[in-house]
Amino acid sequence: MIGSPRAALAFLTPLGGAAEPTPTSLAWFPVVGAGLGAALGGAWWVTEHWWPVGVVAVLVVVADLALTGLLHFDGLVDSADGLLPHLTRGRRLEVMADPTVGAFGIGVGGLVLLARFVALASVHPSVLLLTGIWCGSRTVMAVAATALPYARGEAGLATAFRSGGDRRPGVIAGCVGLAATLACLVVWHPVAGSVAVVGALLAAGGVLWLAVRRLGGFTGDVLGAAGVVFETVALVVASAKW
Repeated sequence: MIGSPRAALAFLTPLGGAAEPTPTSLAWFPVVGAGLGAALGGAWWVTEHWWPVGVVAVLVVVADLALTGLLHFDGLVDSADGLLPHLTRGRRLEVMADPTVGAFGIGVGGLVLLARFVALASVHPSVLLLTGIWCGSRTVMAVAATALPYARGEAGLATAFRSGGDRRPGVIAGCVGLAATLACLVVWHPVAGSVAVVGALLAAGGVLWLAVRRLGGFTGDVLGAAGVVFETVALVVASAKW
């Protein structure tokens, strides 16, 4: 029931090699997220001693895109193109499967990258902050894959998370991941951290709600979009003048 961390790593990053995702791999999503956040936070802290804050912020954004293989960012722009315009359900799914990027994807993707850059440039580097936020984003993905219906029936990669009907890994990921996220961010800053978690959860929940309303459930792209939105909103809230 615990599953292998390699399958979670392979699904969430270009690392881990070829590994089929399984329902049990969901339990490792928060762990993989926390590891990514810790790596990015470490790079953020180290490079701050060498370059100005603007350059450091760019390096962290680029490092995140590299470590995730742009998988989640791709999900964000595809979801924007599929969920935001006025289309039929079938057409939305077709657009999200199309490798080209439309105006909605370009607009949302550019805005998100800009927001992440500005937020990172406005906050003192913290490994704890990014560990908590990235853990939380992957926790949202795991819970969504467990709780929501899959929009593509049997046609997509994320169907592997639904096989067998065992929801315990997703529940474990939700409980452990949320607790770890709260612990990291509250220790980082009690008020700002708490508000960042709440705001990020509401924003990611909005993405998932829109997907259920317009697609009938989630897709792999929607999971990526929800995670990126969670991270971005948390960073923006954390960068406020607390």
